[in-house]
Amino acid sequence: MSYALALTLPSPPSPVIFEVGPFSLRWYGLFIALGIAAATWLAVRELNRRGYDGAMALDALFFVVPLGFVGARAYHVITDYDLYDGNPHSFFPGVFEVWNGGLGIYGAVIGGFLGLLIFARLRGISALAFADAVAPGLVLAQAIGRFGNYFNQELFGRPSDLPWAIEIAPENRPPQFDDAASFHPTFLYESIWDVLVCLVLLFVARRFANSLKNGDILLLYVCLYSVGRFFVETLRVDPAFLIGDFRGNLFVASVLALTFALILFLRHASTGRDRKRPADS
Repeated sequence: MSYALALTLPSPPSPVIFEVGPFSLRWYGLFIALGIAAATWLAVRELNRRGYDGAMALDALFFVVPLGFVGARAYHVITDYDLYDGNPHSFFPGVFEVWNGGLGIYGAVIGGFLGLLIFARLRGISALAFADAVAPGLVLAQAIGRFGNYFNQELFGRPSDLPWAIEIAPENRPPQFDDAASFHPTFLYESIWDVLVCLVLLFVARRFANSLKNGDILLLYVCLYSVGRFFVETLRVDPAFLIGDFRGNLFVASVLALTFALILFLRHASTGRDRKRPADS
């Protein structure tokens, strides 16, 4: 099947912004840096709004970012081990070539949360309250970071001739889709969803501030992000680890969405029962 290119979005010619000798600045790294900056800015505002010192968001970067980065890369390497196992001579260089893409958001959340726990313990604050302040910025950072995938021509979906489909260079197309030139920009779908999740988290944090418990915004973030990731995964065609016959991230997203939604429900269902219980005489 052929796909028309008349109304599709072009892909960039190169993932590199500029090169000076051995140094190169890549779009992927730039958007990650912009995402971290945006997340920090929003975390400062949320911490101040909650009565904390917003400057803690800057201090926390030294714990959250390194461990989040390690977790993100480790998740990618573990779940896509076959990409690096084929050639033992290039295994160790390959696993560190982050500029070529390959950061798993679930690994980033796990690693970043571990760093947050360490920071909160050292500063003597509630880790869950701090995580609630950070969550909207985190998902905003994901929205920005996804544009790095655009410049790498990766994480796109099935062939499409929709007006917003994206052109993919032949060398970056999956072998089974050599005859297709344009594909669903699933990275863009996920980015839009992440922005919406960020807005929802900010609204809920303000509208229901008096009834929320510490950790609720974090739970809602994981739940809502996973819902969007589930639908994005149904479109993606890039190589992925499998759990049975399912794409691994499809399975992980569905389990996390349901589990965290259930935890959030049970936390407040028990609160509702406690409020209805008559006072002891």
